[in-house]
Amino acid sequence: MKKLVGYITTSYPNNNFTIDLALSMKEAGVDILELGVPFSDPVADGSIIEKANFEALKNNFTLKDLFEVSKKITPYIDTFWMGYMNPFYNYKMDKIFKVAQMLNIKGFIIPDLPNEESKMYGDLSKKFNQELISFIAPTHNENRIQDIVKNTKEFIYLVAYNGITGSNNKSEDLNHIINNIRKYSPTPIYIGFGVNELTCRKKVKNVDGVIVGSAFVKHLLDDSLSNTEKITNITKIAREIKDKINQ
Repeated sequence: MKKLVGYITTSYPNNNFTIDLALSMKEAGVDILELGVPFSDPVADGSIIEKANFEALKNNFTLKDLFEVSKKITPYIDTFWMGYMNPFYNYKMDKIFKVAQMLNIKGFIIPDLPNEESKMYGDLSKKFNQELISFIAPTHNENRIQDIVKNTKEFIYLVAYNGITGSNNKSEDLNHIINNIRKYSPTPIYIGFGVNELTCRKKVKNVDGVIVGSAFVKHLLDDSLSNTEKITNITKIAREIKDKINQ
């Protein structure tokens, strides 16, 4: 069974909505949740997720909101914190790892933390049983892939193309990258960037799952929808994607 990883922006429009949405996504077939940590400069994300970040920050999001939401959802769905290094670093890395463990978070997905710098936090991640998810890009050569994936456990984040999240008109031949990953690690490979209900079946070929963000978050930004309608639309898409990647 191929896995569906779903990203949503924490606290947009509010904490209770995020909790309800996360639990509904679990029921709709989402296997792993990326709980997005709003940040003012989300450099790896496209305009949709960027706008959701800004809206959450306008609503005075803080890490306390992240902790409150996480406490309510981690008993029901495996959850990773997806965010940029600045908020975590300012909170202090030893403290954020400790809180993550207390809240049963599985690990961190930090796009602007290079592999070389992530090694600085290897002891902390082991101490608090937290995984720092590794990113593999189409530009990585075999030696770099070997170095990045050698200590992975939960999953490897394969970037579908060079660029930002949310684009769906880009395609690259990733077979050589996938083969190199498989050579050095048995860890599941999940592909992200540009994955939606239209592209998921093609994207999931030869990998173990997909990571979907903008296709969900765009409904959070639709002011014509009630909160109930937003959850209905997102869970409908989640079911469709889960079905398609396993056909």
